[in-house]
Amino acid sequence: MSSSVALKPLLHHGVPIRHASSHRRSIPKLGGAKPRATSSLRCDRRFPRLVIGRGRSSRQRRSFFVVGCGGSAATVAVEAAEIVYSETFSLKRRETVEGKMFIRLDQGKNPENWQLTVGCSLPGKWVLHWGVHYFGDTGSEWDQPPAKMRPRGSVAIKDYAIETPLKKLAAAEGGYCLHEVKIDFNCSCSIAAINFVLKDEETGRWYQNRGTDFKVPLVDYLHNGGNLIGPKRGFGLWPGALEHLSSIFIKPETPETSSEESSKESAETVQPDKPLEGFYEEQSIVKEVLLDNSVNVTIKKCPESAKKLVYLDSDLPGDVVIHWGVCRDNTRKWEIPADPYPPDTQIFKNKALRTQLQPKDGGLGVKGLFTVDEEYHGFLFVLKLKDETWLKFMENDFFVPLSSSSISPAQSEGRQREGKALEMVPELQSGCRDLDNARKEENEEASQTSHTDVFISEIRSLVTDMSSGKDWKTKSKEAQGRILREIEKLAAEAYRLFRGPSPTLAEENTSVVEAASTVELPTISAKGSTVQVMKPPIKISPGTGSGYEILCQGFNWESHKSGRWYKELQEKAKTLSSLGFTVIWLPPPTESVSPEGYMPKDLYNLNSRYGSIAQNAGQCHVANKYHIVHNVNLYSVPRKLQMWLHYIYKFIGILDAAFHHTIEIYREPQLILPCILVLSFRYGTIDELKAVIKRFHEVGIKVLGDVVLNHRCAHFKNQNGVWNLFGGRLNWDDRAIVADDPHFQGRGNKSSGDNFHAAPNIDHSQEFVRKDLKQWLHWLGQDIGYDGWRLDFVRGFWGGYVKDYMDASEPYFAVGEYWDSLSYTYGEMDYNQDAHRQRIIDWINATGGMAGAFDVTTKGILHAALEKCEYWRLSDPKGNPPGVVGWWPSRAVTFVENHDTGSTQGHWRFPGGKEMQGYAYILTHPGTPAVFYDHIFSNYQSEISALISLRNRNKINCRSMVKILQAERDVYAATIDDKVTMKIGPGYYEPPSGPRQWSFVLEGKDYKIWEAV
Repeated sequence: MSSSVALKPLLHHGVPIRHASSHRRSIPKLGGAKPRATSSLRCDRRFPRLVIGRGRSSRQRRSFFVVGCGGSAATVAVEAAEIVYSETFSLKRRETVEGKMFIRLDQGKNPENWQLTVGCSLPGKWVLHWGVHYFGDTGSEWDQPPAKMRPRGSVAIKDYAIETPLKKLAAAEGGYCLHEVKIDFNCSCSIAAINFVLKDEETGRWYQNRGTDFKVPLVDYLHNGGNLIGPKRGFGLWPGALEHLSSIFIKPETPETSSEESSKESAETVQPDKPLEGFYEEQSIVKEVLLDNSVNVTIKKCPESAKKLVYLDSDLPGDVVIHWGVCRDNTRKWEIPADPYPPDTQIFKNKALRTQLQPKDGGLGVKGLFTVDEEYHGFLFVLKLKDETWLKFMENDFFVPLSSSSISPAQSEGRQREGKALEMVPELQSGCRDLDNARKEENEEASQTSHTDVFISEIRSLVTDMSSGKDWKTKSKEAQGRILREIEKLAAEAYRLFRGPSPTLAEENTSVVEAASTVELPTISAKGSTVQVMKPPIKISPGTGSGYEILCQGFNWESHKSGRWYKELQEKAKTLSSLGFTVIWLPPPTESVSPEGYMPKDLYNLNSRYGSIAQNAGQCHVANKYHIVHNVNLYSVPRKLQMWLHYIYKFIGILDAAFHHTIEIYREPQLILPCILVLSFRYGTIDELKAVIKRFHEVGIKVLGDVVLNHRCAHFKNQNGVWNLFGGRLNWDDRAIVADDPHFQGRGNKSSGDNFHAAPNIDHSQEFVRKDLKQWLHWLGQDIGYDGWRLDFVRGFWGGYVKDYMDASEPYFAVGEYWDSLSYTYGEMDYNQDAHRQRIIDWINATGGMAGAFDVTTKGILHAALEKCEYWRLSDPKGNPPGVVGWWPSRAVTFVENHDTGSTQGHWRFPGGKEMQGYAYILTHPGTPAVFYDHIFSNYQSEISALISLRNRNKINCRSMVKILQAERDVYAATIDDKVTMKIGPGYYEPPSGPRQWSFVLEGKDYKIWEAV
């Protein structure tokens, strides 16, 4: 199926490399060793994606020759004359490129010293994620290597792995770059194998060996599980199916032993049976890269007739078809001009002309010449590639002005500088949609794929597919992106068509404002003042709210130590409502191995640490010689001792994880230690949770539950002593765990995301898992009272599964935590973070737009801007906000701090003393702002309250429009919805005087706010 490629916000980033044509290029030998066969880099053109930007125009004099003017076969010499108009459009398109990954093991000068080299031939920011397996270690396949074995620049990942960046080498033959990392080790050490996977930090993609980790064995006894690499013996020398013959015909010359004895013997072996051998292996890897092309359009008067000549020149490779026409006025409604036409031109659906562009001399690119009468206002066109992909300009058709009135220098230059899409009036929208429908019909005939010829019908069709789960994965990303962007553009109106019946608006003057994609709310008058009514929440679609939400994170990393957190929040509910918050995010409610709640165990057990200790004391467990004894009556403990335990308890929360399962204690009731441990196992009551949710509902605040769907801690060990069997109501077995998690011996399918190594990663591809989780979420919403979800560690599984869960639970609002590293060079944050925000956008897109995501990109850029006084970072190259909020604002949840980045963890703390600059930014800009609990109940409270009041008063929402006025070294300034102007930074800025008058309303340390009068 073909699709019109409209890229913003879904398709933006990539690593630019140039391919002049689609022919193959050879790659030099990799790693300095002789490969078995010469590699090649080839471009797979089956899945191109494109990004289109505007170039510069010029007015100059030029001489050139035209072939086939007016459809004639003769060559017409065109004398030097003034060029009326010339413009170059930049075309950036994605192609899947194939390269090579190589692994080489070499012996050093000393027979005991060896070197493992891993490298690849594709551009990118490559990182080796690796660890070692020690002799006799039967509990884990991954451990950290000795310090002397770690290459320079390595970073420890918890206690099980190392990440080492690959070093970029000098450009090799053909201009291709090589990346590699070398690991030196001594084979006499106790390491049995080296495990690794390769990660591209730019895309977040992991490259594995047949779906599992690479394993380089340093001993002979390791059994080949399909992921071993190294020197091959016997029939294994042949690739493909023949490599498995060695396991059929070549048997070890040892008597048969039981698997138990075999494991024991392997564990006791400390030396390899045979000497280590060097080897060299290659594997194909593919990656999407960004290719640069352009199209230049030149207009001049034909010297032999009263016509305009339109000359088009592009470096696009292969067969390119242009669909073109003309328009008579600013409505830009397509018309078919009078002949003559160029060769190979056909009338297409009585709506446009279709012409095959001719190859340029030398075959590198295409060109075309078109003759049109002077009476026309403009020349319209779109390009179609051989793979049925349409190239358009910023979601609209290309427009080239023909008349002198339509090509005034001011108009032309302004359009180039700002790079803005030309505005479309309703008549133009109608005309373009008609033409789009005709193009879809052509693709229908070419691909024999049935889909509707009306855009709205395709939206409805997609919704049906998404609901059934059948075809969403097979839709091209361009098709998904185009539909979702159309929905975003038309806001509530399109949501009505996308989701079903139209919502009933509460007020007659509540209207859809298409330009800003917002829902206007009514204003009422009160004595002496005007009150902005934050009306109805109109439920536009599940998971995205009304657009006017202000989120409060209702806990920090230490909240679980309170012993009565739910009650504390219940007491603060009225205060939070008066401050202007509309949604609160509560901590994870389920039973958890870790006290904070992020290592869930029994999902239906909501007696969490955030409840009351006293109420829960009689329901706890005691660990007794590794067994669980139930229903211990702690009320038999003297009251004075209970009081001491209550105070001691506040200091021992960190011990919970250490005591999980393995602490050996005795049951004597007079001992303090057993009692403390008892209080650590079950933490509260479901009734307290229901009560706090009810209280927030009473004061008009929606409640989000923090749900951990990526991983779950097991209740029991399997026969191998691995914790991978679950208890409770959801008593899953090891089929619920992904197969490529090396620590928990799962029998599920391969993970659809990144592994979280501290707990079993759940396999969401299993139907029984998804069914159980959907029922659980429905129970949390219907029985407990949650209104929506904060989704933990969504990098760990495909966003399409999240869409399934959103469909089932229909949350009012949902937001995912997609947190990975931004792009840095030599420790300095890169200016362009498009690759980072693209990964977040891709996840949101995979959910069908039914969940937002925390705007980690914006937080990171705010860090660099404020910490180093580099406020120029707050504008991207196109003059838009540089985070997710600049591409898909209605799905961006902006934040300054949370329980991970701040609080007592401090993993990524906001620059100290500059938090209010961050809040001045997120509370005046589009997106959904989230405010951290620690900042609300601090000296910042009055300033935050004033900013929230200003946001509500001016109806700033998640789709508000931002115009960046200044982004320099020491100051950033912007206007939002033409209602609010703000500046942050120590530099000077004041709104200019003019037709719009501004009144100063707020000021703090290095920030200032004005409102329109």
